[in-house]
Amino acid sequence: MRYMKLGKSDLQVPTIAVGCMRINELSTADAERLVQTALEGGVNFFDHADIYGGGTCEELFAEAIHMNSTVREKIILQSKCGIRKGMFDFSKEHILEAVDGSLKRLKTDYLDVLLLHRPDALVEPEEVAEAFDKLYSSGKVRNFGVSNQNPMQIQLLEKFLHQPIIANQLQLSITNATMISAGLHVNMADDTAVSRDGSVLDFCRLHDITVQPWSPFQYGFFEGVFLNNDKFPKLNAAIDKIAANYEVSNTTIALAWILRHPAHMQPVTGTMNADRLKDCMKAADIYLTREEWYEIYCAAGNVLP
Repeated sequence: MRYMKLGKSDLQVPTIAVGCMRINELSTADAERLVQTALEGGVNFFDHADIYGGGTCEELFAEAIHMNSTVREKIILQSKCGIRKGMFDFSKEHILEAVDGSLKRLKTDYLDVLLLHRPDALVEPEEVAEAFDKLYSSGKVRNFGVSNQNPMQIQLLEKFLHQPIIANQLQLSITNATMISAGLHVNMADDTAVSRDGSVLDFCRLHDITVQPWSPFQYGFFEGVFLNNDKFPKLNAAIDKIAANYEVSNTTIALAWILRHPAHMQPVTGTMNADRLKDCMKAADIYLTREEWYEIYCAAGNVLP
């Protein structure tokens, strides 16, 4: 497993993160197998959120990994907060309450990283700063980031924060690559040229904010996976051909496509299948050629200007 620096922090993290959004669908035994598969492969970074399974995902994870002080020293825990039923909430009160809840469920005294989950239209950045200061000074959270935020939203927060934003979790896959394609169609008279995120990928690279792609195998907003999907025959043919050349699975190549980008992104897997997780981890050892990367990009229906 390759490792990388997470944003401006001192954290050295694996290039693959294990997303735990659906871990509550597993039995305790299967959850243990998933976690141990990750650790044996050198992946010790686990991504959570307080809303995943209504908190049951964090609880089951702590049980599956047999959380104690010795275990805790060997892993990196990231969780997210800010989504409530029918609303988003970045108030100081909610952030502090949410973190305490996550810590209790994860059976730990601190989070390595806390992300604000989705932008709150009613955000008061001064309150966020007060919450972060209290969490940082108390030792409950060591690093902070955001999720699904554009450059101006990040800059608004940073105007008041005393800690750097080290990560931004964003949707990205071969079929959901607008943050990349918009940069290839600059000044073109077509819809692809529209920057829908304020050039967030370039912004994050310029400001040493690690992009953490979520749903790296999904198309649409949770419509399904593109791998082995009849809706994407050209894409799957291209991926399968390259996978055969490297003697790996199509899962490995789909994730290697993201890792090939020079932004040094840290994709968050969502699989609950231990064997498929092994395929994901193999992507860290694959470095696609420029020709292979563009072949896959175009096979997904992306057009070069």
